[in-house]
Amino acid sequence: MKPHILIIEDEPAIAETLLYACNEVGMLTTYCTLGQVGIQTLKTQAIDFVVLDVGLPDMSGFDVCKQLRVFSSVPILFLTARNHEIDRIVGLEIGADDYVTKPFSPREVVARIGAILRRGHHTHTNPSRAEFEIDEMQRRIQFLGHYLTLTRYEFLLLKVLVTSPKRVYSRDQLMDLVWIDADETLERTVDAHIKTLRRKLRSIDPNTHTIITHRGMGYSLYA
Repeated sequence: MKPHILIIEDEPAIAETLLYACNEVGMLTTYCTLGQVGIQTLKTQAIDFVVLDVGLPDMSGFDVCKQLRVFSSVPILFLTARNHEIDRIVGLEIGADDYVTKPFSPREVVARIGAILRRGHHTHTNPSRAEFEIDEMQRRIQFLGHYLTLTRYEFLLLKVLVTSPKRVYSRDQLMDLVWIDADETLERTVDAHIKTLRRKLRSIDPNTHTIITHRGMGYSLYA
């Protein structure tokens, strides 16, 4: 699959050269000029790599990186006009994977993106990692960096949805996948657990609309 690159850069000329270079080698791209917009994009889209300018209009790229690392392990490459060793060290210490100073060759940036993605230590098994992290060993799930307090069936239900985001599951499918060893289950059991999960997710983010109801069809994580 083509990697999806998010470019957060407020200088149009630089952004355009990067967009062209990425698209030329078959990468998908999304572009924004503000740090906060970039953070929201990571929470709602499947992003494989972030190219992040340090000097943004609304906030420092370093601050953007710190906020992203709360809920995402997506690889980050910093773009900056600074060339001081201390800045490079700070950028790498807070979670960046690479650092390029301006002026730079767009092809070099694309080559670095490809090299980092090929390392494989930041691969995303599903695009919902921007918001969720599953801890299989301890049977726990994080949402936006916070562990949810879940019952056994809530954990299993949310895990199914997180593992295949945007896939619509019918109630019967969810019962077969989650309540495998239960003696008796009813369709309203699924509805009740979905309602509880939504309440727990909204206790962390009141504005979230993560679990979607598809009338007459079932439920999915994201539309």
